[in-house]
Amino acid sequence: MYGLNSGLIALVLLASMVAAMFGGRAMAGRRARRISDEGKSQTLAVQASLLAILGLLLGFTFSLALGRYDTRSQAVVEEANAIGTAWLRTDLIPAGPREEARALLVKYAEFRAKAGEVPAHQAARRAGMVATAQKTFDQLWALAAETARAEGGPAVVSFTTSLNDMIDQLSARDAAINRHVPEPVLLLLYGTFILLGWVLGLASAQTGVRPGPAVYAMLLLIVGLVFVIIDLDRPRRGIIEVEQSPIRNLADQLAKSG
Repeated sequence: MYGLNSGLIALVLLASMVAAMFGGRAMAGRRARRISDEGKSQTLAVQASLLAILGLLLGFTFSLALGRYDTRSQAVVEEANAIGTAWLRTDLIPAGPREEARALLVKYAEFRAKAGEVPAHQAARRAGMVATAQKTFDQLWALAAETARAEGGPAVVSFTTSLNDMIDQLSARDAAINRHVPEPVLLLLYGTFILLGWVLGLASAQTGVRPGPAVYAMLLLIVGLVFVIIDLDRPRRGIIEVEQSPIRNLADQLAKSG
């Protein structure tokens, strides 16, 4: 599902709900108007219950998507801070390793910034950038380990600690990008939409009242909410994207300083 366009999903959902509504009205047929008042009350009660369930599911799913969006945004800031801290602590190591470490940090920050800017459909390209960043980190770690063995002292240990924090943030940010609202939840939402549309059509047939503008406005609002939920849950495509400026600005700043 995450490979599909958000707008296409919204249009399919809208068409499905409208089709289910007219399908329910057609299935009820002419006999629907001869149903007892108790039967009509039951249908209206089910309709109200479905609307309540749908509201609960929409609220729950929106909360999940928004929480994941916030986590991804925070991960970008935290990784930028971790790289910036490692850069500052290069001042604590000897001049020879310092220049090499800074050159590697510039390269690492640039690849991490570019990885966040790669569109979602270019998965192989992003994976290559992540792999290159990890290789660059391995070089940094080897340099830090060699410096620690040669020089020792709390200053070098502080630098290696910042590198450890940096790689932890790489893993945390990549994990946050790949964490989505579970697809079964979205499928449950879709099933609830279709059932609600069918019940709306059934109630319309039983009461003899055609769906008015308010019903279609409600359907459009529901589809709009679903579009926002799906868009929030896709960090590298769509209208709502995770802001990458913290790590991009850091990478540019380090390149100038280096």
